[in-house]
Amino acid sequence: MTDFFAGIDPVTHAPDAPADTLAYRHYNPDEMIAGKRMADHLRFAVAWWHSFAWPGGDPFGGQTFHRPWFGDTMDHARMKADVAFEMFGILGQPYYCFHDADIRPEGDDFAENTRNLNEMVDYLEGKMAAGGPKLLWGTANLFSHRRYMAGAATNPDPEVFAFAAATVKTCMDATHRLGGENYVLWGGREGYETLLNTNLRRERDQAGRFLRMVVEYKHKIGFKGAILIEPKPQEPTKHQYDHDVATVYGFLKDFGLEHEVRVNIEQGHAILAGHSFEHELALAASLGIFGSIDMNRNDYQSGWDTDQFPNNVPEVALAYYEVLKAGGFTTGGTNFDARLRRQSLDPFDLIAAHVGAMDICARGFKAAAAMLEDGGLEQTRADRYSGWDDSRARKWLSEATLDGIAAEVERDHINPQPRSGRQEMLENHVSRFV
Repeated sequence: MTDFFAGIDPVTHAPDAPADTLAYRHYNPDEMIAGKRMADHLRFAVAWWHSFAWPGGDPFGGQTFHRPWFGDTMDHARMKADVAFEMFGILGQPYYCFHDADIRPEGDDFAENTRNLNEMVDYLEGKMAAGGPKLLWGTANLFSHRRYMAGAATNPDPEVFAFAAATVKTCMDATHRLGGENYVLWGGREGYETLLNTNLRRERDQAGRFLRMVVEYKHKIGFKGAILIEPKPQEPTKHQYDHDVATVYGFLKDFGLEHEVRVNIEQGHAILAGHSFEHELALAASLGIFGSIDMNRNDYQSGWDTDQFPNNVPEVALAYYEVLKAGGFTTGGTNFDARLRRQSLDPFDLIAAHVGAMDICARGFKAAAAMLEDGGLEQTRADRYSGWDDSRARKWLSEATLDGIAAEVERDHINPQPRSGRQEMLENHVSRFV
């Protein structure tokens, strides 16, 4: 056991705790909502990379965090795992997530990377067996090492493609061994900086074949979890091929994978793509590819992917409303893909950030559940489209022709008048719950 979190007790649900106390005011894992425990609805996960691997740098300055586990040895990796599971014990969240490079040191070649990863998987297995949280999802870091500067699956060098494929294979094996419920692919470098040296068709075909191999290997090893793609429009590349949910769906359709792969949607990435979080969630659900979420927020002023912890209850409520409408999470959950600010140096800050985020999500989720139970939004929506329940309207969508409809409009003197969408009333309705 380390002493990194010395003096910090496990956090419990204590709504009336003093203001300066680490406590869950709103997150009560055992509270029953819509027939399920709150913990089973929200399925919180801590992100290994931001919490334990990020050094506190930004484009204008280097490391600000000094952690005793920062280093390139297996001893450092084991200490990092020790600290991680100590934090998990304090928070009591049911899941965690990782990239391979988060939990193992970088080796000199693929074989050493694999040995390091397998050794750390052994170590994590022991900690999970002793009562630690479960693995929500694993993934491979195919963007940080310089070999991936021109992409992984979309790299112009076939040997980089092969190295990336081999790495994903080992990460899928690790995720499977640890009982992971999903496997995620985020194409941080799967894009381009300039079209002047890019063959779009070739790179897209490479990405399609790569994903097909991932799906084939999933079935080969008997992995029962979901394969998830995480959309993002840009950053670090100028343009990324998994721009948003709609783009990913088109890609999946092109390669016949729309029934095999779902999406892991991040709030910050939705904002970068010019969408709201709830838009991306609603679209994914309507297309049948909703899987999981990364919960965070961006600074609307900076325009960067700032990965801050959520603090906006109305935004969170609208997001969880779409999750609940979609039937809730199955294999997915709420992963806090969020990091401390560079000046938040202390162990206390790391706990406080997650406690606050879990409370914000709990407040938003309870508001979403109440809105759905109230039924006002859904009734208004149903009323707005009720005209399509008419037999003639249904015929227009099924067997009518363009000229046939034109004849009906002329014959029956159809002359529709606009109707109010009542947006302000609906916004007022939402405000009653949040």
